Amino acid sequence: MSHSLSPRLQNAAFAALGLDYVYVPLHVGAADIGAAVRGLAALGFRGANVTIPHKGAVIPYLDELSDDARLAEAVNTIVVDGGRLSGHNTDVEGVRSALVAGGAGPLSGGAALVLGAGGAARAAALALARLGCSLTVVNRTPAKAERLAALITAGVPGARCDWLALPDLTAADVARRRVVVNATSLGLAGEGKVPALLADNVTAGQVVFDAVYGSAPTDFLVAAQARGATVIDGLEMLLGQAAEAFNLWTGVPAPLEVMRDAVQR
Repeated sequence: MSHSLSPRLQNAAFAALGLDYVYVPLHVGAADIGAAVRGLAALGFRGANVTIPHKGAVIPYLDELSDDARLAEAVNTIVVDGGRLSGHNTDVEGVRSALVAGGAGPLSGGAALVLGAGGAARAAALALARLGCSLTVVNRTPAKAERLAALITAGVPGARCDWLALPDLTAADVARRRVVVNATSLGLAGEGKVPALLADNVTAGQVVFDAVYGSAPTDFLVAAQARGATVIDGLEMLLGQAAEAFNLWTGVPAPLEVMRDAVQR
């Protein structure tokens, strides 16, 4: 949570529109998730964001889920309305808007590879499937990759999604994808690096998207850009999901450029 830019961009947006809201970071341990979620209404919160690793853990304590949250089995935004708590997944819109803003171009009929099977990966897979991509989910734990592939196939009409265990991924698997996505925390400070197999085999004409954001582009994106790929970093996803969360909490269109200015590197 310490690296989060969300307080900065949300508070800038509230101030720009003269809204009487404030966004504060709150650390909640795994054992206290239920109490924290149930306390939102009692304490007068309008809503909350949920970060890794709690995006699935909050679900049992919510009154209802949006379609995207249900399909992704992950919640990153909670809205409090009349004492009821609804869970949403604005990461899906965050991925879609990042691809559009980043110049990915038409993707329907293209193939995409998603590294990861957690909340961010589920959001990315949903967004890409709806944009018409055929998907391959890659994860260290085969059962998690298989589970995500099944969720996408069942949840998006006409979707094509298969999976691979990370040790089975080949250079050819990477090179023939139109879109390559890192939807893990790899690349975040202290979390290790994206496998070299990905960055070493992307080429011009591919779109490389990294859900990680920080004070500078990740090593993965730097390497991909050097090889001629179109690169999109996690800051665009952050802005897209934050704008959608703002809309849900306030009922007012988010001032996206104010938010962007607040987090420019």
